[in-house]
Amino acid sequence: MIGNAEARPAGWKEILGRQYGPSLALVCAGVWLHAADGLLVSTMTPAIVADIGGIALIPWTVALYEIGSIVAGAASGLLALRFGVRRPMALAACLFAFGCVVSALAPEMWVLLAGRLLQGFGGGGLMALSFVSVSRLFPSRLMARVMGALSTVWAASAFMGPLIGGLFVELATWRFGFWAFAAQAALLAAWLASRREVSARTAEAARRGRFPFVRLLWLCAGVVAIAYAGVSVSAIRTPLFVAIGLVCLAIFLLLDAHRPASRLLPHHPFSLRRPVGAALTMILCFAAATVAIGLYVPFVITRLHGVSALVAGYVIALEAIAWAISAALLSGLPEKRDRLAIVTGLVIVTISIPGFAYAVPNGPVVLVALCGILQGAGFGMAWTFILRRATAIAPRGDTDLVAGAIPTVQRLGYALGAAYVGIIANAWGIEHVDADGALERAAAAIFLACLPLTVVGLIATARFVHGEPATADDQQPATRKDLA
Repeated sequence: MIGNAEARPAGWKEILGRQYGPSLALVCAGVWLHAADGLLVSTMTPAIVADIGGIALIPWTVALYEIGSIVAGAASGLLALRFGVRRPMALAACLFAFGCVVSALAPEMWVLLAGRLLQGFGGGGLMALSFVSVSRLFPSRLMARVMGALSTVWAASAFMGPLIGGLFVELATWRFGFWAFAAQAALLAAWLASRREVSARTAEAARRGRFPFVRLLWLCAGVVAIAYAGVSVSAIRTPLFVAIGLVCLAIFLLLDAHRPASRLLPHHPFSLRRPVGAALTMILCFAAATVAIGLYVPFVITRLHGVSALVAGYVIALEAIAWAISAALLSGLPEKRDRLAIVTGLVIVTISIPGFAYAVPNGPVVLVALCGILQGAGFGMAWTFILRRATAIAPRGDTDLVAGAIPTVQRLGYALGAAYVGIIANAWGIEHVDADGALERAAAAIFLACLPLTVVGLIATARFVHGEPATADDQQPATRKDLA
């Protein structure tokens, strides 16, 4: 009977029914809050800056959110093992709601950034725990349908996030946007508190693993130092804090490499000599090179080209929509086409960068939108097959670690990219928005400065797609001290 049930084809009627419908709504709500948040804030950024100032701190709205998401993502698996899913997910929803409240009440940008960090902890936790919940709440025959539903929610967030943010800016105030998401997160927390835990943790699972607090502290310190280097650019201060940040990141990598029993990244995670290292380098570079779109495009085109917040939001939302459509159309390609799809997609992404460098300062806005569509289509083409290719060439026993490292490195790329483009923007005087030609020059410099990252990313791509599965020589045996 069980075998027949598992073999029965999964239908939407079953997954939306009484047994699984509430669980599907639960995981979709967690993904929605995280996915819609970024586009909501990007849409509202011009109004936020006009109200409370802080142009120089715009990159921190992404950097701090991603820091929180990295930490929460690293903690989520361990918390789920020790406490189940319900309580950690409810805590994440509460943190997200509290962060939204802090942001809504912020009298100045530094307070709003504190709220963004809390939102990152909450949103990153909700996202990670939603995917953990999929494996716990649904039988394997339903998982493809569930993942399809989550992809639909992600695409819907690309449409609804700018709409919500734009409507609040146009009809009321940007603060109401944060209040609206705080209310949604509070309702989710209350719903989670009323639910029964679906799978009990075992004593063995509760004892397994130690939270990598020290390593993540070094990682966060590195990102913050680089971001701080761009707040006030100077010939001495900026290189000094960039150097401090790079040292902190190097210490993080060194410590992680010496903890094989609980490491967050594979061995040699950014070595171009190894296919997996090349893959993670590629992801890091392209994430960093493309974060400027959400950070600065809405701000610049509302100032230079006179579009509304709603229009600006949808200009950047087109990238996410094109990403989803491209991924859906190409997801059926056979595995032998992975290399071609990855290379072609990332070349298209690279071509979009100089397009933005010209279109954002010069217009028209339609050309900016077309560049966004081009970039999203390229990402959808490539990202659909990166996980399959990376896990296929991963060293034996490292498949799960590589799969988990991909979103972590992507978030790290967004955080470091935000810090990097913040340095460029402030060095080119983006704060002097009223000076003749200052905003145009800064906008062009931001995107042109991202081109070297894409060049490194393409070199890493070539190494990645031509790589072969790792041999036993690539495995490093763990020492007794490491396993303790």
